Amino acid sequence: MAHDKTMIKEVLNERDGFQVWWRLLRPHTLTASFIPVFVGTVFAYVEQETFHLLLFLAMLVASILIQAATNMFNEYYDFVRGLDNEKSVGIGGTIVRDGVQPKTVLRLAFTFYGIAFILGMYICYASSWWIALIGAVSMIIGYLYTGGPVPIAYTPFGELFAGGLMGTVMIAISYFIQAGTITKEMIFVSLPVAILIGAILMANNIRDLDNDKISGRKTLAILLGRKGAITMQAFFFLSAYVITMLLIIVGTLPIWSLIVLLSVPKAVQVIRGFAEHTTPLEMMPAMANTGKTNTMYGFLLGISILISIFV
Repeated sequence: MAHDKTMIKEVLNERDGFQVWWRLLRPHTLTASFIPVFVGTVFAYVEQETFHLLLFLAMLVASILIQAATNMFNEYYDFVRGLDNEKSVGIGGTIVRDGVQPKTVLRLAFTFYGIAFILGMYICYASSWWIALIGAVSMIIGYLYTGGPVPIAYTPFGELFAGGLMGTVMIAISYFIQAGTITKEMIFVSLPVAILIGAILMANNIRDLDNDKISGRKTLAILLGRKGAITMQAFFFLSAYVITMLLIIVGTLPIWSLIVLLSVPKAVQVIRGFAEHTTPLEMMPAMANTGKTNTMYGFLLGISILISIFV
């Protein structure tokens, strides 16, 4: 058993020390928290000519903390339910491979929530107390994603909740705290980002499809089957880029937003990676490239919007 644990750690290139806690955050997923804040803030700056640095930083840190805490809840509850073991791929591995106590992971998650709550109070004080209600609902859903009697992650609605909350809602809050209003254009611009965040979860569920099926989960990937899930992932990518092109055509986004197409090759790598490999370890690069696609798209989108006011 110890030999298997050591072998898996070597294959995954897992190191001890600080990296144990870094892996617990699942950094490849954190793109789903900082890209929406970046896009929402930039769009507010261009549309409403307003920017509050402290609000931006508070929102950014709070979003990252909530996402990291959600990952920790995932680590804790999957272990408690017996779904993770020393050979599990795609987890932080802090409990099953590094020996960190489960309660330590849970306490750290609630600590992150506590810090995010304090930052949220500042955001509400500086903008609107309605944000408190939205933030509370988002944190509850983050907990219920893998906690509670019927975890969202075990249902076909994971991609919808992840994309909707981390994409559209997060962008809307980031926009609102800067501009004090919400526009329909902002909602439209949030859609491709929301879709790409949903794609991150779909990639995770494609990689874990076989193990999730054994554990009794009913994710969208399981319902669609492996080939259907890969096709749906391709549809997610295609939809994000098509919506972007339509927003450029109608003038919601500037012509400069065509630079987001530079992220297309990374999306193609994702689909090829899933189509050509079947084991979780082999599919890890495709999983990582999904997050990179979202990161590249989001940064390029934000940059293109900024360019439009200077050119």
